[in-house]
Amino acid sequence: MQLANRLVYLLGSSNRKPHEFRGFTQFTASISSLKVAWRKDSKLDQAIENDKKWKHCARVVKEVLNEPGQVIPLHYLEKRRERLRLPVKIKTFLYLNPGLFDTYMDRVRPKSDPVTFIRASDRLRQFLEEESRIYIKNENFLVSKLCKLLMMSKDNVVSADKLVQVKREFGFPNDFLVNLVPKYPEYFNLIGEPGEGKSFLQLVTWNPEFAKSVIELRAEEESRLTGIRSRPAFNWKLPPGFFIRKEVREWIRDWIELPYISPYNDASHLDQSSREMEKRTVGVFHELLSLSIYKRVPIDILGKFSDECRFSNAFSNVFTRHSGIFYMSLKCGIKTAMLREAYKDSELIDLDPLLEIKDKFLELLAEGHKQKAERLRLQREMVQKDMKMMAVSNNGLDYHKYEEELLDEEEDAELSTLTSS
Repeated sequence: MQLANRLVYLLGSSNRKPHEFRGFTQFTASISSLKVAWRKDSKLDQAIENDKKWKHCARVVKEVLNEPGQVIPLHYLEKRRERLRLPVKIKTFLYLNPGLFDTYMDRVRPKSDPVTFIRASDRLRQFLEEESRIYIKNENFLVSKLCKLLMMSKDNVVSADKLVQVKREFGFPNDFLVNLVPKYPEYFNLIGEPGEGKSFLQLVTWNPEFAKSVIELRAEEESRLTGIRSRPAFNWKLPPGFFIRKEVREWIRDWIELPYISPYNDASHLDQSSREMEKRTVGVFHELLSLSIYKRVPIDILGKFSDECRFSNAFSNVFTRHSGIFYMSLKCGIKTAMLREAYKDSELIDLDPLLEIKDKFLELLAEGHKQKAERLRLQREMVQKDMKMMAVSNNGLDYHKYEEELLDEEEDAELSTLTSS
């Protein structure tokens, strides 16, 4: 399908004929005046919902591992529950997610009473070793990601503290500034000490192979497969029932026809309010989301790159203005930019290699639930056996009611072991 016809199909009906798209229209509304109403996309919201439970677990694990000695009193962790955004008490969390932690009794101070402490279980320790192995296996991939972030930035420099703040979104290990960066002096120069607000990571060598965006690589692959030169272009896919006002459709048609501007090209000569700068900004966001593990990043995290990538103060409007490329989710009370083309319904299409870490973590959780289910099954069998014996001597016993009471007592006893000696 020709580009003009495809745009008519994607952006709505129009009385204009396809040949009229060969040149730009005379529609001259400013970018700031183009308002597009936000519309909920339940399937993309579900992608965030699907990850909510295991991310709760990951936050608690991180909190414990960041403590001195990687142990913490249970009541200390309970006080942080609101900050960790946990919907249940820590005691209940441990019961619902067996296998992550072990509990033991110890004193906070030499003469204080013993209290329950939490520490990583042996299985969690094994997972952490597996996580390190996955990082080592994907080290070259991580180096290319880090180089790309620097190459998109003004002067090829980014605050080291900012990179630490966004490490989870892009899959960098906790110690990447200490153990990864020094191994590649041909690419990176760390200036200052991280954590003091005055440290920066600088690109040393520009690698042309890294300076190709996902969109440019896709166009090269299409050209190779078809034998016809493909122009780099964004994929537009509006959700069903989505409506864009006529003046916005006009602007988008012309904007799409503008030449693609690589996020790795120098943009210092572009006017901040121009359509060309808008094209470049969309390209940068597209590339940033493509580099992220889940092809989605909270808006406030993207905003940390405002200075380095020359984003305007109203940069978040880009995600609603270009709703065929992005989706801005409001799930969990957090504004999150998502890349539409990266998802089929609520599932990611192209998986980041570092997602293997998530898979291993989910296996850890599943193993804990499996062992818990087996333990409850054995308890149930013991209760049923006791009930049958008691039923022989007491014909008036309500078998099912008594069984439920005993099972409830078993669960209460298991929960109480977390907080008692």
